[in-house]
Amino acid sequence: LWWKVHSRNKKSITLNLAAPEGQALLKQLVEHADVLIEGFRPGTMERWGLGPDDLNSVNSGLIMLRFSGFGQTGPYKDRTGFGTIAECMSGYIGMSGFPDTPPVLPPVPLADEISGVFGAMAGMMALYHRDASGSQEGPVSNHRKGQVIDVSLFEPLFRLCIPHITIYDLLGIVRERVGNDFPDAAPRSLFRTADDHWLGLSATSQSTWENLAKAMGMPDMVGEERFKDNAARLENKDDLNKILQGWLVERPLTDVMDELIPSGGVVGPVYNSAQIVEDPHYQAREDIIEVDDPELGHTRMLGIVPKFSETPGSVEHAGPRLGEHNHQVYRSWLDFTDTIVDEMQASGVI
Repeated sequence: LWWKVHSRNKKSITLNLAAPEGQALLKQLVEHADVLIEGFRPGTMERWGLGPDDLNSVNSGLIMLRFSGFGQTGPYKDRTGFGTIAECMSGYIGMSGFPDTPPVLPPVPLADEISGVFGAMAGMMALYHRDASGSQEGPVSNHRKGQVIDVSLFEPLFRLCIPHITIYDLLGIVRERVGNDFPDAAPRSLFRTADDHWLGLSATSQSTWENLAKAMGMPDMVGEERFKDNAARLENKDDLNKILQGWLVERPLTDVMDELIPSGGVVGPVYNSAQIVEDPHYQAREDIIEVDDPELGHTRMLGIVPKFSETPGSVEHAGPRLGEHNHQVYRSWLDFTDTIVDEMQASGVI
């Protein structure tokens, strides 16, 4: 099911890169490609004769996007890289959880997903630089030159943990686990309602805090010395959270939403998958779509995010079978006949 979602709209071919015939085939494919994405351990592509220099000699405009655990350089480059280790070493996990509990790993492959987003952005930037920007020293160049992009699993997540290194450098503060609170602003946490639901509440700007206090029927809190501004609220966040929890636990979730949202309160329920599927806003934005798959039948999955006005896109099919498009791709890209493709498949080249 992961494959069906992650690989939707993709064409799948098979190719044995460890075989000399397969390496030669990849170079033929590269002649027609804009971007090659690889996720082998550093040095593997070079050992196969498929490193950046080898492929650049075939297609000087190729963008080579390289994913690895720790990057192509540095003392850890040869270590086996998995997202869990990257999450731990990024600094993110050290801040996840409560002060009196162990650190908490994310319930999704966060490092893999974030590095994928960074890689997609980087690949598009490299294509733009190649095709549109040209040389910085003059007009757009007619020579389309590609480049190599080195994406590790740990660095994109590390990049999102801002500005923790600067805070440590200038203030000597090491960010620790703070649970659901936010170390720089208050109130911001999760709270339980009377009907045993959870909701998130954030009022980290002064105006939002004042609107929240008024909507909850406690305008006097705005003038209290311990809650007068963000610095004071941070100093007294435990007291503040107790007051807010006391108000919220007396009301069911729907009443909380009805009372706070019209007054500018920034609150939202903690959803699970079943609640997301039923939510009218998700439905209105077509965030859940139905795809007809030959193996699964009609199935629902995530829609297209974000929304493009001119090129909205569509999900044509779920993840394909491995090698499903061998004939189509090898015929259209390399002008191979069906017989040649069948022979390559029978011999293990593809």
